[in-house]
Amino acid sequence: MEKKQISFELTIFNSLDEMLPEDANLVMESKRAMANSYSPYSNFSVGAALLLESGKILLGSNQENASFPAGVCAERVPLFYAGANHPDEEIKAIAITASPREHHSKEPAAPCGICRQAISEYENKQKKPIRILMRGYSGPIYKCDSISDLLPLGFNSSFL
Repeated sequence: MEKKQISFELTIFNSLDEMLPEDANLVMESKRAMANSYSPYSNFSVGAALLLESGKILLGSNQENASFPAGVCAERVPLFYAGANHPDEEIKAIAITASPREHHSKEPAAPCGICRQAISEYENKQKKPIRILMRGYSGPIYKCDSISDLLPLGFNSSFL
């Protein structure tokens, strides 16, 4: 028997001022997108901002539905829009801002498993990592260099 430890490195910024301007702007755009969240059931608002290679930013927010699971997470809204409308353009980064509406959280929330898998698919498609930036309503910003940091041993087309 063999045991193996899998770990990853996470960069933590205490303020937007510590970040590259491109990333700080993306985080602010994700917070702006959070205002369009339709989350009457969970009361958990999420906004996402996706940066394309051209510099274009695509926004998304979580959209819930009484007929669960008919809704969609914020991260997948701009991701799938990019795939449908900018299929040949690389995705550089995605910023996610998430917080309960009742009390604003300072702790970043990572993408759910389905969103991690969707981001992984686009990384595999473009053969380049996508930077992941995560923030609560305020507080520190977490940065991962690739979704593989958050989804070790991920499933991809090589298994099919």
